[in-house]
Amino acid sequence: MAVKIRLQRFGSKKRPYYRIVAADGRMPRDGRFLEQIGTYNPMTDPDEIRFKTDRLEHWLSVGAQPSDTVASLVRRYRRSQPAAD
Repeated sequence: MAVKIRLQRFGSKKRPYYRIVAADGRMPRDGRFLEQIGTYNPMTDPDEIRFKTDRLEHWLSVGAQPSDTVASLVRRYRRSQPAAD
């Protein structure tokens, strides 16, 4: 089983909201997932990105592969963290 960390789309038409989930790579985009590990709201200014960092690190440590978009969100989130402290 190849675990992927990817976005799951919610929200209405033209108003997207995403959950960041760890899911089996064979499941559909909005299908069954193993665990929700964060959220992403591109409709706010600035974009709102939240992660359960301990669970994100767990999934990465056991070999889960983030999608390109999630990898980008993780980088943005990690850059913004020291400024928030």
